[in-house]
Amino acid sequence: MKLFLAVFATIFLAELGDKTQLATILYAADKDVNRLVVFAASSAALIVTSAIGVAAGGMVSQFVNPKYLSIAAGIGFILIGILTIIRS
Repeated sequence: MKLFLAVFATIFLAELGDKTQLATILYAADKDVNRLVVFAASSAALIVTSAIGVAAGGMVSQFVNPKYLSIAAGIGFILIGILTIIRS
């Protein structure tokens, strides 16, 4: 349960206000669109991209120590944060 909550919180916060959510909002804003279909399609897309991420992570972890992957991911997030601050 602890892992579930950690992954959920991380992905939830990362997805808030990103291009995916904005695109979903734009589709749902159309009065002629079935919002349940928009929800189902956007949910399915996120599930498929997450499945790809899990599969890629599983494959990479066979060749690279997970500790190094965590360090690389942390450095990547820090660099993205720095670039975001610099650009704004």
